[in-house]
Amino acid sequence: MEIFNIFKSKNKNQKQAKKPIITADIHEKNSLVLANLTQLGAELQVASLKVGDYLINNTIIERKTYQDFISSMLSRRLIKQLKNMQQYDKKLLIIEGKPNKEIQETSKLNPNSIKGMIISASLDFNIPIIQTKDEQETSLYLFLLAKRQLKPQSEISLHSRIPKTLKEQQKYILESFPNIGPKTAEKLLKEFKTIKNIINSPQERLEKIIGKKAKSLKIIEEEY
Repeated sequence: MEIFNIFKSKNKNQKQAKKPIITADIHEKNSLVLANLTQLGAELQVASLKVGDYLINNTIIERKTYQDFISSMLSRRLIKQLKNMQQYDKKLLIIEGKPNKEIQETSKLNPNSIKGMIISASLDFNIPIIQTKDEQETSLYLFLLAKRQLKPQSEISLHSRIPKTLKEQQKYILESFPNIGPKTAEKLLKEFKTIKNIINSPQERLEKIIGKKAKSLKIIEEEY
């Protein structure tokens, strides 16, 4: 019979990594994004959000498929949603999917109108925009943002303000990886130019530039 030791160290339990918490609107409950987030290791909470589709700490996120983006433009629902998002200091618009000729022809929208709306959301409403190819990529962005919220802010970072330029958005994403701060993100972008090039780069090449921190980039990729 094993004797329970009350003096046994509890460090293992105490040091368990916290799971990033993501609150999803009830309308997203059947989305593949939630399934992917669970697989990545996020702790999900489903609630009826008055604004946006996802809430991560104090950041509100509106997720739209490309088709929904167009239909909400036509109904002017999008403008109302962008205005409501102003209640939050930090906000993000995710547009999921690629332009579809069939959708554009059906809606009879000039492609320039869509581009104009994207520019308006960025500049007039000060909302950063991330375009993803599918639910899987959307969930990875959300997971990285949630992981970022768990990190102590020891360095001055772009996360203290809204990233507007492409370079600032790329840096924002890189800083969401564990152990990747502003200086490391700068080094990576200077060398590889794009996030895709960084992720696809061999481990050995990454280690030459940022040392042991390279493992952080590959860990996320392997989990995903």
